Amino acid sequence: MAQKFEEKKFNIPKLKGISEKNIEEHLKLYAGYVKNANLVLEKIEEMSANLEANVYIIAETQRRFGFEYNGMRNHEVYFESLSGGTKNLDDASGLKKVITEEFGSFDKWLSYFKSLATTRGIGWAMLYWDKKDKRLLNTWIDEQHIGQLQNCSPILALDMWEHAFVADYQPSGKKQYIEDFFENLNWQVIEQNFTEVI
Repeated sequence: MAQKFEEKKFNIPKLKGISEKNIEEHLKLYAGYVKNANLVLEKIEEMSANLEANVYIIAETQRRFGFEYNGMRNHEVYFESLSGGTKNLDDASGLKKVITEEFGSFDKWLSYFKSLATTRGIGWAMLYWDKKDKRLLNTWIDEQHIGQLQNCSPILALDMWEHAFVADYQPSGKKQYIEDFFENLNWQVIEQNFTEVI
């Protein structure tokens, strides 16, 4: 049996706008992705004992694995960025310098990213590092697996599924949730995500 994915623990303090109850429920959903990612791989291994008979169901189960795995990993980036208390991005940081070079200014990038996060539908607003061309890319991911960028590493992940904000903000409060998310960020974590992959 392959090594199992393990549920991470996060040190999330009281947040502005996002309730402890919402974080508690959201973490349960994350735990489900970890459990299901492991379960899907177990089932694929079991069915692989008879590849010829199970080829179609294995293929569809493998497709499901992408959904569960990306749900697990996206949430880890999201929750880590809310852990350890709010910390600003230092003006001298490498990430801030690259954002400014790529987008003209940090504020210009931030406005664009917040606008991207209001995309209709469920999904994620992501800031990636493109390892091939050594640049930052913003993108929208439908659900959590359609639109992930190949050979790119997530630097920042904003969960825009309704479960992330509706309990605290109602559907009409999406923009306020986005504002509060940025008020709660630990930019030291995000900077570390960046420095680890450049």
